Amino acid sequence: MYSSEVKFVDTHEWVKKDSADVVLIGITHHAQELLGDLVYIELPKVGSQIKTHAVIGVVESVKAASDLYSPIDGEVVEVNESVISDPTLANTDPHHAGWLLKVKLSDTAQLDTLMSANEYRTLIGA
Repeated sequence: MYSSEVKFVDTHEWVKKDSADVVLIGITHHAQELLGDLVYIELPKVGSQIKTHAVIGVVESVKAASDLYSPIDGEVVEVNESVISDPTLANTDPHHAGWLLKVKLSDTAQLDTLMSANEYRTLIGA
């Protein structure tokens, strides 16, 4: 389920390179399972500067609301409008069609500090 090209953080967001200095960010399959059916997603606007560990949005499910945390520093260059209009995409395909943001990295070396798929699997007990 989790490929080696995807990196993770302990708050259950994933990061995947889209180009040399742009990454996709989303919530993990594990996170969406814990949350249940998503009904609302709030994300930062294009052009927003985000910082590691800062709250960058909210996901709401029929069970609970949960903050989204930035795994890296950078500038939001695209928001997945499809997932905003249909939050269930983050449930049905969290690592592909259900991505949340595209972010231009401030420092590509930050990717080296994130968890590997194996480290994340250990964290969640998978």
